[in-house]
Amino acid sequence: MTYEEMCQFETLYKAYLTARKGKRGKAGTAQYEANALACTEKLSRLLLSKTYRPSKFEIFKVYEPKERDVQAPAFVDKVVLHAATDNILYDAITKGFIRDNYSSQKGKGTYDGLARLKLQMVTYYRRYGTAEGWVVKADIRHFFASIDHRRLKRALKRLFIRRGLDMELYDLLCIYIDASDGLPLGYQTSQLFALLFLDEFDHWIKEEKGCESYGRYMDDFYIIVQTKEAAQQLLAEIREWIDSLGLELNEKTGIFPLRNGIDLLGFHSYLTETGACVQKLRKDGIERIQARIRYWRAAYPAGEITKEKIIDQFQGWDAHAAHGDTHALRQKYAEQVGEIIGEVPKIHRKINSTKEARIRRRAKQQRCIQKKKGVPVSFARPAMEGPRPDDIPPW
Repeated sequence: MTYEEMCQFETLYKAYLTARKGKRGKAGTAQYEANALACTEKLSRLLLSKTYRPSKFEIFKVYEPKERDVQAPAFVDKVVLHAATDNILYDAITKGFIRDNYSSQKGKGTYDGLARLKLQMVTYYRRYGTAEGWVVKADIRHFFASIDHRRLKRALKRLFIRRGLDMELYDLLCIYIDASDGLPLGYQTSQLFALLFLDEFDHWIKEEKGCESYGRYMDDFYIIVQTKEAAQQLLAEIREWIDSLGLELNEKTGIFPLRNGIDLLGFHSYLTETGACVQKLRKDGIERIQARIRYWRAAYPAGEITKEKIIDQFQGWDAHAAHGDTHALRQKYAEQVGEIIGEVPKIHRKINSTKEARIRRRAKQQRCIQKKKGVPVSFARPAMEGPRPDDIPPW
């Protein structure tokens, strides 16, 4: 899609409908919605004439998983960003990403990252016959706030030239980039720009350094190597690369034996002596549900919360925890909830949510249907979008 096509009324109106989902109770959304046709027509004229300027953003704090300032754009800016991202930017930016970049992409995310880590750990054991190895685990300090605008715009410009995109959109995005220091957390484009900023680093790790067992979720990444010396050398080179981007690794960065396990995305993953990968909830995740149960124990008899609300909240936590090996833990807390409300909530079966697992489930369901109909069943493995355990390519 061209910049001019993006600025047409029809495209912007669709972006408005997307932007208002789940936000219709907010004042900014209601104000735009009351005059949606006129506002969208005016927005189209401003963008086409290149006289549009972003509004001021609202700043508020979030406290989970840690305290952060979020800069929320005005609703009209959300419309513009949806039009640009959904129709042009997302595909242009993510097309060249490595498979093991998990954040803010369709079909990926937290649980895909966990499943890929498990796959890589099991593959490492099968390849080398041991759980002995070393891990480089790193996190970037104040990642979004530290992203250098000059370097980001240079990377974005190279992308626009390579993809043949209209530079009018690049000029508009530069206005958003320069609106604040670093990248504002509440902007839709910020997630993609942050991923793009380290994309060259991802390819360097995977292709030039040949690190197959690598994964990154935004500013948090890990690499599995065979020896301590290799881990030390790699970490030194990574520090140089990150420094060259004007970024800094935080104090949690370091190397440690693979047998200690890897903390990632709320779970602790480790290899057993037989090469199986076990994923347990981290201590802070357990403490959160314990605190919630203590609240329910006091609030439910006082009428401050309903049984339905407790079940809904517990099952939300349970659905998250079910992505790990947590059946006994979840059953224990379900029984504690049952003591409070007089009804034990049902817990989920273990969830495997990778693309590969979904393909296998669909194939299995299809075979069951064929079997019931008396159709000969083929047991050939279905084609998968991702690599098989013994065949992870270096990109």
